Amino acid sequence: MALYRESGDKIFEIEREITPFELFKEWDIKNALAANVDDTPMDLHAALSAGGTVIPIMPDSAEGLSILRHSASHLMAHAISNLYPGAKFGVGPSIQDGFYYDVLFPNPITDEDMPKIEAEMKRLSSEKIKIERVEISSAEALEKFSDDPFKTELIRDIGVEKVSLYGQANFCDLCRGPHVPNTGCIKHFKLLSLAGAYWRGNENNVMLTRIYGTAFADGASLAAYLKMMEEARLRDHRKLGRELDLFSFQPEGPGFPFFHPKGMVLMNKLVDFWRAEHTRRGYSEIKTPLILDRELWERSGHWDHYRENMYFTEIDKRPFAIKPMNCPGGILVYKTSKRSYRELPMRVAELGVVHRHERSGVLHGLMRVRCFTQDDAHIYCTEDQIGDELKGVIELDRYIYDMFGFKFEVELSTRPENSMGDSKMWELAERRLREVLEEIGVPYRINPGDGAFYGPKIDFHLKDSIGRTWQCGTVQLDFQLPEKFDMTYVGGDGAEHRPVMLHRTILGSLERFIGILVEHYAGAFPYWLSPVQAKIIQVKPELEAYALKIEKTLRSIGVRFERDARDEKLGRKIRDAQLEKVPYMLVIGAKEAENDSVSVRTRVGGDIGTRSIEELKAVLSSEFKPEALV
Repeated sequence: MALYRESGDKIFEIEREITPFELFKEWDIKNALAANVDDTPMDLHAALSAGGTVIPIMPDSAEGLSILRHSASHLMAHAISNLYPGAKFGVGPSIQDGFYYDVLFPNPITDEDMPKIEAEMKRLSSEKIKIERVEISSAEALEKFSDDPFKTELIRDIGVEKVSLYGQANFCDLCRGPHVPNTGCIKHFKLLSLAGAYWRGNENNVMLTRIYGTAFADGASLAAYLKMMEEARLRDHRKLGRELDLFSFQPEGPGFPFFHPKGMVLMNKLVDFWRAEHTRRGYSEIKTPLILDRELWERSGHWDHYRENMYFTEIDKRPFAIKPMNCPGGILVYKTSKRSYRELPMRVAELGVVHRHERSGVLHGLMRVRCFTQDDAHIYCTEDQIGDELKGVIELDRYIYDMFGFKFEVELSTRPENSMGDSKMWELAERRLREVLEEIGVPYRINPGDGAFYGPKIDFHLKDSIGRTWQCGTVQLDFQLPEKFDMTYVGGDGAEHRPVMLHRTILGSLERFIGILVEHYAGAFPYWLSPVQAKIIQVKPELEAYALKIEKTLRSIGVRFERDARDEKLGRKIRDAQLEKVPYMLVIGAKEAENDSVSVRTRVGGDIGTRSIEELKAVLSSEFKPEALV
């Protein structure tokens, strides 16, 4: 007799083999997509022969959505196999917010083919085709997929005696599962875009067509997501970056952003705020070289764990590397003198330019580049100071994110497979991070195995104005690099001790953060950040002298401005200033020049009336600035 326990502690006794589907029917649980059996996800129709805890996986849970989307990728592949005989299939996983499948088509397809594929998916969904799992030997699988080079390569690489297949009618795919019970469970989906993708991410392999889509448990969630995607399209930082003349990308520097004058104003204002806030909080700033001896990166562990993402050069027949991270250079600064416990904690910040080799296929505007500025800081402290320093970092994160209107969620990432160092030190580091988060009451989720190779970390995921999340800030607790570099300080007992190292960023990449801000604000930046804060709109050429007087006034109170003296109609000039998302438009005509005044319009409120020059100065001077910049 087998005993099955539901999550609500309901015990079910049975003397025969049973499936989760039958159990849930007995328990009156409806709409489950799969089951967690002793924490192992399984298909609803999998046979249970031993007792245990069985928990339903529902469509609107994170796990349920992942299974639903993975099944949707198979549904799409099924539709493609019907419509395009001879298509070969790579991989089709679920991803955050959706799924994709990499396909080698007999002939190239375009966006115009997407509705046809989607229609076939809907037809297959309406037939509620049962999805069945079978296990066969690897030899049988190789024979079955003998005409598919991608599947045969995967089977050989897996290197196990048996593999699992999922079949639905005339379509069969190599997959671990689990999947939904039938195609009718996949109702609310949408195909989104096409892209190119090298097989297994290797540029030396064949280019496949990657089709992206999404799926949800209900129509309302799908509609809300598509609405958000449309809003995101309108806010695309690449489009707004061109329109607002902030930055560009040139074929002579693929993946390397070019910042224009207005973009540099935005960058510099961000840096001014960052620098002033760090000075207020006891950080010192350093600058370390862009290129350093390869031996340094071998000692730090980057050579073993990160060299595929690095650029190299040679100087005087010695091998050097362009830095992908700032940490080793900062450590060399620490080691330039003998340190005392009285100097700790040392908070050292660096706006370091780093280079990382990204494949051309993953480059994406400012969000994924090959050269960026990292708002790094390294804190060197004693073990007793870890808690207070972590709290200080989290408080700084909260303050800066609040300044831009971001809410955030926290994720604790634990030891990865390719880590270095002693397991006991890793356990200690992970425990200290957990203790601090719990002590200050910050909710968090665990992200197993996603820590840095030298230490676990806390990541901050920002939520923007349309609900998307972005991973920006991080703080990493590191016992490994101080050991690698033999870092010491002299304690109160006169003996040498090993410091602890905290690595942290708040904004992450400044370039990427600017891209996020462009989309968060849809290009309409707060007054203090706006590259152009006021636009003088000169109605007639003969008002030049008065326009210059207004310019002098704005300059005296530090306002960034432009003047539009074009021979255009007033309506056109105002409309152009609105498109440029300028916070203030200052219209000067003959009447304003006569009365020593300006007609003021705002980006949001429209015409707010005529103001004297002194009143205008008061209005603009009262605009908000971050506390650190006041």
